Amino acid sequence: MNDPFVKDSIEILADKARKGRISRRQFTQLAAGFLGTTALASTGMPVLAADGQLVFVNWGGDAMTAYDSTHGAPFADATGVKVLQDGSGPTEGAMKAQAESGSPSWDICDADPYSAQALGKQGLMEAIDYDVVDPAKSRDGFGWEYAASTYFFSYVIAYDSTQFDTPPTSMADFFDVAKFPGKRAMYKWGAGMWEALLLGDGVARADLYPLDLERAHAKLEGFKENVVAFWGGGAESQSLLLNGDASMALIWSTRAKILEEDSEGDIKFIWDDGLISPGSMAVIKGNPAGRDVAMQYIAAAQDPEKQLKMFELMGQGPSNSAADALVPDALKRFNPVDPANFPKQVALDMAWYEENYGAALDAYLGIASA
Repeated sequence: MNDPFVKDSIEILADKARKGRISRRQFTQLAAGFLGTTALASTGMPVLAADGQLVFVNWGGDAMTAYDSTHGAPFADATGVKVLQDGSGPTEGAMKAQAESGSPSWDICDADPYSAQALGKQGLMEAIDYDVVDPAKSRDGFGWEYAASTYFFSYVIAYDSTQFDTPPTSMADFFDVAKFPGKRAMYKWGAGMWEALLLGDGVARADLYPLDLERAHAKLEGFKENVVAFWGGGAESQSLLLNGDASMALIWSTRAKILEEDSEGDIKFIWDDGLISPGSMAVIKGNPAGRDVAMQYIAAAQDPEKQLKMFELMGQGPSNSAADALVPDALKRFNPVDPANFPKQVALDMAWYEENYGAALDAYLGIASA
């Protein structure tokens, strides 16, 4: 579920560098210190850590520089343990293969909580040591046995404000093409869309789970003629609104921020009925650096100043609520977990996704592509 989101976050960071909004010093540092690592990661090959090193697996490209400058380099300075950034992608299948090999080369992964939970219950992930990783530095309701909460993003309603006299205020408005004319765009890979369909069909937030897939897919079947595209990546979701193909779209909050800025306010978004999605760090069973070092790294990543930097670089909402007050006032409205934004939304239920995502997605794709 988070895989395409994380890749999209990388694309956002690269675009900021091209536009000169962030320094390119990180890139020269990476070239000087991690050129071999980067070359291996770009081919999808694993990074092999030596003694005194730890491998953090993410989705490649510019995410490696963000994670290195924010978490990796400070951890190395504090502990002497060098952190290597592996960008080959911690899919659930890849994490499973690492653990089942008996000699994994990975330590910590930027993982979907539901994937970490599923693998952990198979004995393939280390349980998070909450004597080291401070549960008080995670938001209530976002702690898992095999995954430590690290960031958030949301699926939100973005809309062309030039097309409507009054803005939408709920998911019901997204599906009301009589009141809000025009085509819509939705996420291809299902996450958050089932919740949106049910909210749009009158289901109360408190009654969403377990998701009524039959009802959600019936809603989609009757509505899909209004969907101009089921987008698969953030750039595509942006273009559908900027080009006028859709008057309203369900998109990632990180992209909604960019759209508002690039359109000079013509494209706006709301947090109302948004769907919050969590990211996490998870540790491979039998990881080469050792369980204790991995837990120390995750604990260090809970620092609010570091999470603020990741918010500024990647648009990720911090998992530590202490970071909320550090966000500049002008940027608070872009933080999905800001106290003013969080209560307007519904968090995706990781336990439900752990049990149901694969089969639900197959059915969703069948309707969307028909």
